[in-house]
Amino acid sequence: GAGCHATGIPNDPVTSPDSLLAHYNRRRIKFSTLSPPAGSRTARKRMKELEATSRDPHSRSMLPGKNRLAIVYVLTSFLAVAESSGVGISTQYPLVVSTWPFREAVRAAWRAADSGLSAVDSVVEGCSTCEVLRCDGTVGPGGSPDENAETTIDAMIMNGVTMEVGAVGAMRYVKDGIKAAKLVMQYSKHTFLVGEQASVFAISMGLQGPTNLSSSESIEKWSNWKDNGCQPNFRRDVIPANGCGPYRARDSVGSKKVGCSQSGSVEETESRSCLVGPHNHDTISMAVFDRMGHIAAGTSTNGATFKIPGRVGDGPIAGSAAYADSEVGACGATGDGDIMMRFLPCYQVVESMRRGMEPKLAAEDAISRIARKFPDFVGAVFAVNTNGVHAGACHGWTFQYSVRNAHMKDVEVFTVLPDQNPTL
Repeated sequence: GAGCHATGIPNDPVTSPDSLLAHYNRRRIKFSTLSPPAGSRTARKRMKELEATSRDPHSRSMLPGKNRLAIVYVLTSFLAVAESSGVGISTQYPLVVSTWPFREAVRAAWRAADSGLSAVDSVVEGCSTCEVLRCDGTVGPGGSPDENAETTIDAMIMNGVTMEVGAVGAMRYVKDGIKAAKLVMQYSKHTFLVGEQASVFAISMGLQGPTNLSSSESIEKWSNWKDNGCQPNFRRDVIPANGCGPYRARDSVGSKKVGCSQSGSVEETESRSCLVGPHNHDTISMAVFDRMGHIAAGTSTNGATFKIPGRVGDGPIAGSAAYADSEVGACGATGDGDIMMRFLPCYQVVESMRRGMEPKLAAEDAISRIARKFPDFVGAVFAVNTNGVHAGACHGWTFQYSVRNAHMKDVEVFTVLPDQNPTL
């Protein structure tokens, strides 16, 4: 186990002949308007005849079990041929999965994908919505000040078909993180730009800026932190241990290590919970399957509150906060990025699913690998495969993720509860 379990995970497909036919009716193919390949019109006509037969309860009831299985076999075989030749689009798509109950962001991504936009553009729509809404104060401008009271942006987008990635880290003066990440992917041969030069690039490509990313709320939060002696913070083994600096390295060796409850500086051997939580250290990580079943993933965050200036978290790192491969599925992550990026949990999740592991087990395995080394870390992942099966796993907190698929009337939120006695 990984220390967590998820509620509301879809059931495994049923295998009786009648259930298989019903399952097919829910997932039947819609043919595209493109010219079909040679011979496909005959196949399409036969497909419609078989489909009508399978939906008619009278004709179906007269079929012996072997014949019903034969129909299922023919239909299933045709679906495989149709999808591999690009003839049709499965009605299980679009599909959107996101960290946290960011319902408006998921709705925006769903509307984009359902209208026919690509998975990449749909991720941009979803994450941009969260940036505008400043979800939890940890996405977009106006939140998570660093030690100098400045807000910076980390973001990443990944095309699961081409495996192209665009990312920005510690980006200053530009509020549109996910759009800047897409510009890096679209208009450069690089993968990752950082700092003020990432801002220069984004502005030169048409984004608004330079803009002050601070807000009255973020400045007030920073002022209160300063009044509290700059505690807690992300420094360790420095002097002064309980002040605002300037800091220098502690000369003595083997000095007593302290945790948040004593001085505010955090050792990796101690709990980091005083600095990491849903409202001060969070990321929107989103995966979208478009109508063609193509997958993209993206992230956006303003990082850890009171971080050391120049810090880049796991949000813009492909394989850490998000990863997508249209042959397998996708993953999104949130939590203590300084710890999580060392394990590339989303890459681990996708590769585990590639080897045949179900999403739930893949998510739990990725989290347990981190927890074995850092028992006090806080974090979570969601996993979703190309069949639309999704699951989550977490450690150190209760995690929620949001889903919208073609069979849902609106966004649904799934809760992942931490296990009090995890088996690692």
